[in-house]
Amino acid sequence: MPPLTGHATRLVPGPVAARPSAARRLARALPLLAALWCTLAMAAVAGATEHPAGPAWTAQPAANGPGQGEGRPYFYLEGLPGSVLEDRLSVTNPGPEPVTVRLRGADAYNTGNGGFAVRGAHGSTGTGAWLRTASTEVTVPGRTRADVPVSFTVPEDARPGDHPGAIVAESGGRSVGVRVQLRVGGPTLAALTVEDVTVSGGTIHYTLVNRGNAVLVPRLSVSADGVFGTLLRRGARTLPVELLPGQRVRLTEPWRDAPALDSVTVRLRVTAAGGAHGEATVSAAFVPWAPVTGGALLLLAAVAAGVYGLRRRRGSLRGAHDGAGPAPDPQQHSDERHLVKAGAES
Repeated sequence: MPPLTGHATRLVPGPVAARPSAARRLARALPLLAALWCTLAMAAVAGATEHPAGPAWTAQPAANGPGQGEGRPYFYLEGLPGSVLEDRLSVTNPGPEPVTVRLRGADAYNTGNGGFAVRGAHGSTGTGAWLRTASTEVTVPGRTRADVPVSFTVPEDARPGDHPGAIVAESGGRSVGVRVQLRVGGPTLAALTVEDVTVSGGTIHYTLVNRGNAVLVPRLSVSADGVFGTLLRRGARTLPVELLPGQRVRLTEPWRDAPALDSVTVRLRVTAAGGAHGEATVSAAFVPWAPVTGGALLLLAAVAAGVYGLRRRRGSLRGAHDGAGPAPDPQQHSDERHLVKAGAES
């Protein structure tokens, strides 16, 4: 048996990567820990020094007497032309610091979509111009309420009916309007019309106009009839709109299940307190324009192809007719053969 042979391997000492010690790792982490601690400390200091925002100041009509709670939601006054109507506005400051509030009067009007809005500082000619406050600016100490006397001087030539407006209180970029419902004595007329009714897709558009001198809250009913019968019946419901005298608003009524193909008559009827009512109708055609347009284009393409094919066929027939010569005369060929034969015999 042959002797076993092998090779001995000698380990040569070389550089060995040293692992970072715990002390070195701690030294590297200390700056991060310090930065985190500073951030948390600053946040704690900021939170300790900030004061939570207190409740905002309020303005509303003063209570009529003891035990009236939070007072009235708006001013309601009524008088004849030439009279002076008086009331009080309460401005409450629940916060710890004094608040200075500026006061002014403003006429009210309807926005285009029926909202309630007030005029600017120089745009009032009605209730806003008739208003006077004991002071145009009042400073209310913290946790205090101030009652400010207000008066409305109704002109001798003021028209009867409702004159809506507001007392506007402003402070620190914040504005609060306290509504005023002022009615001048005399004949009151409630009149309402529906105008400019249109139907667009699944929406009915219409305009309401207050032709009288009283504030109205309209009720609307809608119906629609097509070629094959009734399509829509909606009973009267109160609209979320206070229509002021002389104002007009543009509103919409959704119609989600409008027909795809029909000729429709839509009827709108509005009513309001005091006998006000109005009615309007409009005709509308519902046509699925996409399929109709596609069919029309296909029909036009078929007609164009037919006309083109007919013209091409006629051109081919005309060319074949022009290219063919006159038919040979059989009698002429017979005479030529006789002549040739006679010449050959001679």
